[in-house]
Amino acid sequence: MKAIYADLIEFRGNHYAFGHNQGLELKNGPYVRNRLKQWKTRKPRFTISVQETKEAIEEIAPQLWQELEGLKDGLEWDMSQTLQEFGGYRLDYVKSGCSILTGENYFIRNYDYHPKTYDGRFVFYQPSDGGYTTFGATQRITGRSGGMNEKGLVMGYNFMHRKRPAEGFICGMIGRFVLETCANVREAIQLLKNIPHRHSFSYIIYDRSGESYVVEASPRDVTVRAASYCTNHFVMQKDENRHYLVDSIRREQLLAAQSNRLANAEEAFRLLNNEENNIFSKEYKNWAGTIHTTAYFPNEKKLWIALGNNQVPTIIDFDKLQKGQQLMQDKVTGQVDTDIAFAHMDEGAHWQHSKKT
Repeated sequence: MKAIYADLIEFRGNHYAFGHNQGLELKNGPYVRNRLKQWKTRKPRFTISVQETKEAIEEIAPQLWQELEGLKDGLEWDMSQTLQEFGGYRLDYVKSGCSILTGENYFIRNYDYHPKTYDGRFVFYQPSDGGYTTFGATQRITGRSGGMNEKGLVMGYNFMHRKRPAEGFICGMIGRFVLETCANVREAIQLLKNIPHRHSFSYIIYDRSGESYVVEASPRDVTVRAASYCTNHFVMQKDENRHYLVDSIRREQLLAAQSNRLANAEEAFRLLNNEENNIFSKEYKNWAGTIHTTAYFPNEKKLWIALGNNQVPTIIDFDKLQKGQQLMQDKVTGQVDTDIAFAHMDEGAHWQHSKKT
């Protein structure tokens, strides 16, 4: 077993200052060192246009471009390198797992991925220059893999495939747009229909109304269905699916069978986080091991975070943070059953050491 942690971060202020603060924090740490070394074996396939990316981001959320400007300055990089790492536009995304279940005032999510890609950051951000206050898990620093905003909108995404990518945004930046600019599921659906998608993902959205939708988004089409669980295959856009869906279908069937039997959010959390229920995954070497389980409660404005399986979650009170209270701790800790290095905490978490994984 490997002891791991994720940082709990809070920031209040404008987006440029937020980006600059993150850049200063990251520039001499293992996360940036590991990412820079990854490019020695994983060369970018194309050059990202700074102007094109700026125009694409500013059309949706101009304040996020200011965050990238601040991040660039904090890291002391040029903008091209900053966008290559953290821009969220026209980048590649590798495979992953994930399972999501919603119910009466809860949204539970297993984040299944490879340790060498893990940010290890949960961020509360209260902007002063536009956008909703949010709390979520970061993906490539500027993106969000899941989270909740001050309006009670919750979002998480599940990977489908990388076939036939198009020019557009990757999942993490799309998640950030949803949380910072949308107040409810209706607005989120509209944004997800209008935004250009680079890869194929399902975005699961839920709000205080109790409405839960899966938005199946590919570069070619966006479809919407009401649903309370989702794994890693499309139900409507079947032609977009990968050939091997055995594990995704298995987890979906388990969620379907159990969803109506759950008495409360605690039981739902245990269904996903407890190893014996066979939804939590230890397939870390195959890019599909569960690193964290999160639960979001939009009516109570609280969330739970657990690293590893069979854990007692850390509880965060979003409402108190929004009113100015400080976080009571700066880390969440846990254990996972792997010896693979984590990008945010270990040296050597890059693909030059891939034979050890």
